[in-house]
Amino acid sequence: MTGAMVLCRKGEPKGFGWRDFHDLIIRARAQLGGPVVLVWDNVRLRLTRPLREFIEASSGWLTVFQLPTYAPDLNPQEGIWSLVKRDIGNLAAADLGQITRAVKHRLKQIQYRPDLVDGCPAGTGLITDG
Repeated sequence: MTGAMVLCRKGEPKGFGWRDFHDLIIRARAQLGGPVVLVWDNVRLRLTRPLREFIEASSGWLTVFQLPTYAPDLNPQEGIWSLVKRDIGNLAAADLGQITRAVKHRLKQIQYRPDLVDGCPAGTGLITDG
């Protein structure tokens, strides 16, 4: 998982709390029937005391690899966001809606450029042949 997931249910929180991650991990273990390995970015929510305590208590079946705050060499999606930011970095937006439209437009452009998308994971050096 990378980044926080957003829930859009009326009257409920708009993101995952530590207990949501706890429950998700428990359910993943139940469904997979074995150990769980997570690779997480450095979102502060995941560093909360209750979640850290859960991770420590579950060390027999749960392994967590924490990525540094910014790790483009380990996280291919950083390459995509770099491409987006490169083209809209100088945008003088009048409001959040304009920024949202610019980001969506740039992501749509990138979607149809497989050479750009394929270059992001390849740039990490983590891709292996077959």
